[in-house]
Amino acid sequence: MSYHSVILKPKKEESLQRFHPWIFSGAIQTIEGTPEEGDLVEVYTANRYFLAIGHYQIGSIAVRILSFDRTIIDNSFWRERIRTAYLLRLSLGLAGAENNNTYRLIHGEGDHLPGLVIDIYAHTAVMQAHSVGMHHARHQITEALREVMGDSLRTVYYKSEATLPFKANLAVEDGCLYGGEIEDIAVENGLKFYVDWQKGQKTGFFIDQRDNRLLLESYAKNRSVLNMFCYTGGFSFYAMRGKARTVHSVDSSSRAISLTRKNIELNFPDDTRHEAYAEDAFKYFAKAENAYDLIILDPPAFAKHKDVLRNALQGYRKLNAVAFDKIKPGGILFTFSCSQVVSKETFRLTVFSAAAQSGRRVKILHQLTQPADHPINIYHPEGEYLKGLALHVE
Repeated sequence: MSYHSVILKPKKEESLQRFHPWIFSGAIQTIEGTPEEGDLVEVYTANRYFLAIGHYQIGSIAVRILSFDRTIIDNSFWRERIRTAYLLRLSLGLAGAENNNTYRLIHGEGDHLPGLVIDIYAHTAVMQAHSVGMHHARHQITEALREVMGDSLRTVYYKSEATLPFKANLAVEDGCLYGGEIEDIAVENGLKFYVDWQKGQKTGFFIDQRDNRLLLESYAKNRSVLNMFCYTGGFSFYAMRGKARTVHSVDSSSRAISLTRKNIELNFPDDTRHEAYAEDAFKYFAKAENAYDLIILDPPAFAKHKDVLRNALQGYRKLNAVAFDKIKPGGILFTFSCSQVVSKETFRLTVFSAAAQSGRRVKILHQLTQPADHPINIYHPEGEYLKGLALHVE
């Protein structure tokens, strides 16, 4: 099989020789042929030395690398990549676990499949393509999933309407690629939750906070808890199981609050410790008394690209400053950023600035990140998108 060729400018191959999986458009000298967005291309140095094969796309990232070896991207390629990822999740005790049927199977660059995310909810795989190349390969990927996962897979739902490049004009509609059995209850660490994987954010649930939710549970006993930006209540029902005295869940989305209430009722029916409010975070804080000794701040990404980074950091600082001002002495603050363009160091410095502004004495108890089913390719540090701190506030 012959592919179009991308020829790099002299000395622009160094990042690929360090196995970074992206090629930026500014590194390209010439393109032989006329590849369409999503086509497979081979990448060469200026003096025609083979480097890699990947998906071509229009934009700043011009090629996402699938392999640094000469290989054919066929059914066996997809099958082996997915099998490798599945075996890792088995070894982590996630796939096939009795008390957990929810995990990320494919995490883009972390599983050497840039542009692809697949989350498993019980017997349903929710697939998201972030590149046109992965969109074109969706049926091959579905077939590979069926071969690797066997009878444990009953439905593959494609949810890429909001994640594919809008300039590609693909007119994508979300829907089932295989099966169609609708399951909306999943299990994580023994807790049940409704998953709105058809209309909810991301693939329906924030699986990446699993380990951090479990850690929070260990701090919840006898505390009054505020789960700000609660979405569907993940941290809230871990706090409830951890014997929190009271738990208040807040989100600006009334739809999210409705789902939070359903999840609490599913796990803790008729439990009066929980209340939920559909309200803006800053408005809620403005009228809240100093009533909480455990606060979770898990906002949506304030910065999705570098152009808005400065404003995003001001937002994080302001939000954390309010939490430092409101939390009781001896309280615990779990604070997060899921913005890829905000580094660990920058986030920590922003929280430090908020702490200094409050004048409170603050200790770092834990430095938090994404779980093992969201692996970070060591050659692609940009994949470390989730960062957080668990802080003790005197």
